[in-house]
Amino acid sequence: MKIKSYEDLTVWQKSIDLVVLIYKLTKKFPKEETYGLSSQIKRCAVSIPSNIAEGSRRGTKKDFRHFLFNSFGSGAELETQIKISKKLLLVDEQEFIEIDNILSEVMKMLNKLITILGNDKSE
Repeated sequence: MKIKSYEDLTVWQKSIDLVVLIYKLTKKFPKEETYGLSSQIKRCAVSIPSNIAEGSRRGTKKDFRHFLFNSFGSGAELETQIKISKKLLLVDEQEFIEIDNILSEVMKMLNKLITILGNDKSE
């Protein structure tokens, strides 16, 4: 599997869209959440495309796969934090559904790419 640029990966593009949604969402959070949940949510969201980009430039499939696992972990953290935000009524139902749908899609794509790289024995 040869990738010209991480920017060509749909999973990277979708995760960038997710970051934009997360920033718009957390802008509405109360000021007391600036250094709490809001900050943590943004860090997790940004970590997803960042790890995809870094891993793709590492040079080996093994390294790329490692960074994809990091992205996947950040996605799991983000899922949890968005659910907490919903329970705290910081996120309305429509925003939750939109973010949850995109995040789900990103997680599925990451999982698929991790699997493909694990099965691809060429270097």
